Amino acid sequence: MIELQSLGKTFYKDKSNLEVVSNISLAFRAHSFTALIGPSGCGKSTLLNMIAGLYQPSSGDILYNGKQILGANTDVGYMTQKDNLLPWRTILDNVALPLEIAGVPKKQRHEQARSILQQVDLSGFENKYSSELSGGMRKRACLARMLLYKPKILLLDEPFAALDAQLRIAMHELLLRLWEEYKQTIILVTHDLIEAVSLADRVIVFSPRPASVAFQKEVDLARPRDVLQVRFTKEFQNIHNTIWDYLQQQYAADRLTYAK
Repeated sequence: MIELQSLGKTFYKDKSNLEVVSNISLAFRAHSFTALIGPSGCGKSTLLNMIAGLYQPSSGDILYNGKQILGANTDVGYMTQKDNLLPWRTILDNVALPLEIAGVPKKQRHEQARSILQQVDLSGFENKYSSELSGGMRKRACLARMLLYKPKILLLDEPFAALDAQLRIAMHELLLRLWEEYKQTIILVTHDLIEAVSLADRVIVFSPRPASVAFQKEVDLARPRDVLQVRFTKEFQNIHNTIWDYLQQQYAADRLTYAK
């Protein structure tokens, strides 16, 4: 569904160059769930921005269903660390915003927004404002807003990093339930290896900047998946430890390089 061909990105400013992505070639199958991990600032978010069509690559190509992405990809839903809810709008109007932009009549878009709010357990909060909701509830509202216009691809950039452990597990369960229902293609950026292995079909580890593919591991855990219980299984531990061992080796190599 998505193919990255020798992808690179360099930013140019004040006669200096900053290469953030280097020679990445990857393919993402339809309905797959891929987790991307790597050092902070290595270029993971830049990669998501290019897949969304918000940045143009400096080299290489991005193909979506066999066609080159040359502008914003409207089949993409994007969820970042910040909730980005508009504080002057009710939750109902925040969630309905994509349909409002698309010109859907108010009655129709509110009906659809109420339906998706029910799916994320926010019924009864339609007329509240973001300041009246907890962090977990705001994340659910953002998820509902993203899903409302039925994007085929979900790009998630550490969307649950600010939540406590209990809320994070609840969001994981909700995300998997909605993904199994809507069958999108999901690409998740995370620094949490447990989160990556609990949710994904494949974990891709990137090198320090400029980001390149350093390691890949398939996550062949059965679905539907209990995100809490699966982490106590032997299969989970084997996959987690394989990736963790690589990350430790990479960290040790990086420290040695910096020491020199």
